[in-house]
Amino acid sequence: MFMFKGTRLFATELLCYHSCILFKNQVDEDDYDYPWTHNKSNILAWLHKSLTRKSELAQCIATVMVGPRTWIGAIFNRAGPKSSGSNKYSDFNFTPVQEARYQRFRERTNVPYDGTRIEHQKALLELWNLAYPNVTLEGLISDQWKEMGWQGVNPSTDFRGGGFLSLENLLFFAKTFPNAFRRLLSKQPGKRATWEYPFAVAGINISFMLTEMLELYLVKPRYQHCINFVKLLGEDEEAFDVLYCIAFVMMDAHWLAMRASYMEFNEVLQVTRAQLERELAHEDVYRIQNLPAFNLLHS
Repeated sequence: MFMFKGTRLFATELLCYHSCILFKNQVDEDDYDYPWTHNKSNILAWLHKSLTRKSELAQCIATVMVGPRTWIGAIFNRAGPKSSGSNKYSDFNFTPVQEARYQRFRERTNVPYDGTRIEHQKALLELWNLAYPNVTLEGLISDQWKEMGWQGVNPSTDFRGGGFLSLENLLFFAKTFPNAFRRLLSKQPGKRATWEYPFAVAGINISFMLTEMLELYLVKPRYQHCINFVKLLGEDEEAFDVLYCIAFVMMDAHWLAMRASYMEFNEVLQVTRAQLERELAHEDVYRIQNLPAFNLLHS
């Protein structure tokens, strides 16, 4: 299982610097010569050479530490992927069913995780029991949660980036596609990196990525892949939940194909997002099961 050990703060600094430079200066990642393969002292020297004031780094770190504590967090997803060819404005009128389901789903995305609510606690316990049916959980706050890929002993602190929706997504994945869920949870297939992505936290970031990709912050989506999703939602109210499962197995497939490790997670997530946009933009996709990547759930 993925462990930060003594590198957590340093990794946070590095990730934070990476994100702040991209967003403040609006440059492409490819224009930077990152010293990922060098030792820590060389990277620190590079950081201090690139930042003219230590206060900039401190401000960035403070920005990251406020809100989601996830090691990847929402900071990466703001930039969005490079154009996948589906980002063309389209006009579309909802049917009454599509309108109702789209609005209900948007309401789901606005529900925060509340560790004091009994139903939220029960949902978290249910997730544990589905993941580890033969292991007794010691409590809602326990070191055992780290085995699932939460950052600390209390998973509720990791939900700020994805809200209650991200827990619902994980539960749906575990219940609907248990074999795929367990395969990814235990990191069974393929040759894995020493620094693996933490399963649960990655799941939260996938939920967040999808809500951004589908423009759920808008009353009415603009791009073709978003419009097609509303059509799929009109056919199946669980379309997003299934899409989440597809996105998770797709991300893991890209992770293995790219032989990625910790520092490449954002790149893998963006590649996954771009592929999902392309598949959702296809004219012949009438059901969520028509997506080519759906077959990954049964591979």
